Amino acid sequence: MRFNGLNFAHLRLSALTLLFLGGCAIIRPGEVGVKQTLGRLDTKVYEPGGVLINPVVTTMVKMPTRTMNLEVELNLPSKEGLNINAIISILYNIKKEQVRDVIQNVGSNYEEILILSVFRSAASDVCAQFYAKDMHSGNRAAIENAIKRSMEEVLLDYGFNIEAVLMKSINLPKGLYRAIENKLEAEQNAQRMKFILQREKQEAERKTIEATGVRDAHKILSEGLSPMIIQWRSLDVLKEHARSDNSKIIITDGQTPVLINPEDTKKKKK
Repeated sequence: MRFNGLNFAHLRLSALTLLFLGGCAIIRPGEVGVKQTLGRLDTKVYEPGGVLINPVVTTMVKMPTRTMNLEVELNLPSKEGLNINAIISILYNIKKEQVRDVIQNVGSNYEEILILSVFRSAASDVCAQFYAKDMHSGNRAAIENAIKRSMEEVLLDYGFNIEAVLMKSINLPKGLYRAIENKLEAEQNAQRMKFILQREKQEAERKTIEATGVRDAHKILSEGLSPMIIQWRSLDVLKEHARSDNSKIIITDGQTPVLINPEDTKKKKK
């Protein structure tokens, strides 16, 4: 009888332990929970931690509030009518204060029911306004932001924050790839030629300015050497030689100017 009593005590303790464990819901970091009792949702949203529940009639519906990454592969239409294969990531989170509404109105399969449906519609509408080459160039950010804004117009009221829409991979048709590369190469060559022409133009302007300066200098010099100045300079030279101690005979026809440098005479004297 004693042995049976011990077994019964152990069984009762085990049952109580299981009941306690089953009646404690654990909400992890990055999640919140809402109690559902007999099909009805509680109005309170529970933060991470342990919450006691009645496992017979109550369950804890858990929803993530951390940033979620939903990656989608799809074909996007372009303005010229091409289908562009793309892989796009949607970063989003659920507003904590609207978790109960999400559970009530959408359910736990909210990604498939709501987010993906809104995204596919927004992505198609936005990308149809851009050329295929824009998805592979600097306009990619504009496309991403336009899709994000279009999704927010619908999803914010449902309790979803769209953090970012990222075009991770864009696979253009091979012919279009070559056309884009050829265009970029042509633009680079045009820029290079423009630089060369600008440099040559500047060099030509520099040479023109230099030649103009030389011409003006010669013009000023020629205008300054008038016949009267040359004759006066000749007389000045003759006076310098007349004062010199060395005897010199200078034969001139009276027309050719005498422009011997007096300094040379002084050096020879020394």
